[in-house]
Amino acid sequence: MPAPAVLNVGFYNFVMTDKIVALCSSESAPMRRLVQNLRKEGAVIDATQGRRTKSIIFTSGSQIVLSAISQETLAKRLAAQDGGIGPSTVELEAAEDEMEADEE
Repeated sequence: MPAPAVLNVGFYNFVMTDKIVALCSSESAPMRRLVQNLRKEGAVIDATQGRRTKSIIFTSGSQIVLSAISQETLAKRLAAQDGGIGPSTVELEAAEDEMEADEE
């Protein structure tokens, strides 16, 4: 079974890519209020290491992850899996091909 793909959200913090629902900027006042409200509920994971929050990652588990990396950079990493430590698509396809060959 292949390892799950993860996204590096900064400072050796990772989020499973299949749990990501949205990447948003933290610049707007409504987003800041949302973060404050969710922080009171205990639904915030702060991965900024004390730095300024640049992006908010919404997860399927009703939690949000705060990151010091911009949402544009995270989106590029997510699209290219540059920031992930999981296997690349090519590696997964090769492993699946080997498994199919072994079954025959």
